Amino acid sequence: MFGSLGGYLIYIAILMIIPLWAQSRVKNTYRKYSQVASSSRMSGAEVAKQILNDNGLYDVNVEPIKGQLTDHYDPRKKVVRLSEHNYYGHSVAGAAVAAHEVGHALQDAEGYSFLKFRSALVPVASFGSNISIFLILGGMLLTITELFLAGIVLMSFAVLFQLVTLPVEFNASSRAMDQVVSLGVIRNDEERETKKVLDAAALTYVAAALVAVAELVRFILMYVMMNRD
Repeated sequence: MFGSLGGYLIYIAILMIIPLWAQSRVKNTYRKYSQVASSSRMSGAEVAKQILNDNGLYDVNVEPIKGQLTDHYDPRKKVVRLSEHNYYGHSVAGAAVAAHEVGHALQDAEGYSFLKFRSALVPVASFGSNISIFLILGGMLLTITELFLAGIVLMSFAVLFQLVTLPVEFNASSRAMDQVVSLGVIRNDEERETKKVLDAAALTYVAAALVAVAELVRFILMYVMMNRD
């Protein structure tokens, strides 16, 4: 499948281009709508706190964090952290990002199955992503198929983590849209703008999953060829 050097180089180029394109898309979309003020004039922090309070999650805090697009939800400390621009700003993009991160807090509160599964995968997925490539390379260089297979198995956990992340992120975005609309945070054409921000962010996860699956399939095919030889 990737026998020729030219084909292999094209394959590697595609694996590099897809994530870069997704990152560029989300940065450009975010930059555009971070300059558009929401009609509610609510800051990202206010949006997050209103959604949390409306859903009875009074034990979840909202804090600013340095950097751009560093927003995340920490389930261990029950904290929604928003980049300073989103925390203090009043943009459509800031409202969308804040609502998305609170969407993860809502998932955590109700015990959303995919979120629980992803959290359970973290240790083995982290270990697999760090060690698998060394096992695979070792298996290739030493022609030890068992070592190669062990690397593939460990890599599969990292890939599974990427795949499970997709429903977690899409569900958080869906919750975000429902919340900002029902609470009147955004209005009319802002719904379309908010969805563009959320969709662009989702592309990064889709791109990461595609790359991970492609790499896993490539190594599986190489393992099959090794066994044939």
